[in-house]
Amino acid sequence: MKSSIKLLIAVNVLAIALLGCSGKEEPKKEESHNEHSEVVKLSAESIKQIKLETETVSLQPFTGYLTIPAKVITNQDNEAQIGSLVQGRVHQVFVKVGDFVKAGQVLMTVEGLDVGEIKAGFLIAKAALDYAKANYERQKKLFDEKIGSQKSLLESQAEFEKALAEYKAEDKKIHSVGLSDEDVTDAKISEEHISGTLPIKSSINGIVVERNVVIGQLVDATTNAFKVINTSTVWVDGQIYEKDITKINQKTNAFFTSSTYMNEKFNGRIIYIGQTVDEQTRTITIRGEFENSNSKLKPQMFGELKIPVSGNAKAIMIPEEAVVKEAGQEYVFVQKSKTTPPSSGQEFEKRIVITGLSVDNRIEIKEGLKEGEKVASKGVFYLKSELKKEELEGDEH
Repeated sequence: MKSSIKLLIAVNVLAIALLGCSGKEEPKKEESHNEHSEVVKLSAESIKQIKLETETVSLQPFTGYLTIPAKVITNQDNEAQIGSLVQGRVHQVFVKVGDFVKAGQVLMTVEGLDVGEIKAGFLIAKAALDYAKANYERQKKLFDEKIGSQKSLLESQAEFEKALAEYKAEDKKIHSVGLSDEDVTDAKISEEHISGTLPIKSSINGIVVERNVVIGQLVDATTNAFKVINTSTVWVDGQIYEKDITKINQKTNAFFTSSTYMNEKFNGRIIYIGQTVDEQTRTITIRGEFENSNSKLKPQMFGELKIPVSGNAKAIMIPEEAVVKEAGQEYVFVQKSKTTPPSSGQEFEKRIVITGLSVDNRIEIKEGLKEGEKVASKGVFYLKSELKKEELEGDEH
């Protein structure tokens, strides 16, 4: 009996407690949000605490820089792949990676039967030409002195012209494999083996950045033995969005900056604007050429390419910090009422915008805002936090 009475009392107490909880009022929040909308309301006190500021949207002169991520690459006009044009074995190698070489400097020598045959063919043709030329000049002199016959003169002339044609053919052959006339004739004077070596020379001044051969290695025309680059000028490649393509021109001056060299600008000019748009990124390749006599800019170095954009055009420009970037979208907070007394607080609506170029910490708004509207320019992070808080609370309900 006593147990039943205790149980009844406990049930009554619990019921009273639950009734009290259900009747309890929630304290009013200082900031509130319209349900299912993207509006944040702030009290006058909150606006003061977070130091929120607004700016009236207006058209402003548009002059500044298009700034895009960019990468330094080798100027392909100053890059050379060097190798042997005939088959043979590497006899000597004279350079290593990092060496500076001059145009015409021998990087390695290659031994092979083809080399000897080419040299011999040239020497034979040259000797035949020298003989035919001397004979023709002698016969011409005799004919002029009324001593020699016209037949002998014509025969010597024909032999000379034949020898000259054969010499030119052999001369082209040695040049096609990278030999000069002096390479062959000097080798003969020094009594070097005619079956001897083919000097492989650098075609440009520059730095050896690749060496892919060792002594004794068999090489042919498909072997890239060395790569030499000259970085006295470099290219800088970047990607611009198609919407910005009309803002720049080829041969426009530009400059490049890198975190490697703080507060230093490298001057150049735009030399190429791509003709196709990347389907995935909707961007176009743009290329600048930059002087680099001090070799500070290295291929594959990252930085920013800045291209001047100017003219008489005007655009809506607002502080960059007024724009929130999130999940592939950009938005701002627009003040809803222009007439509401400051003492009653303010409402700010989330508004999706499309941005353009950035200029001196201000950003162009291409779509989403109109002249005369007010946007939050400071305190934006707090507005974003309040909006997110409401979204989370809405999800729980």
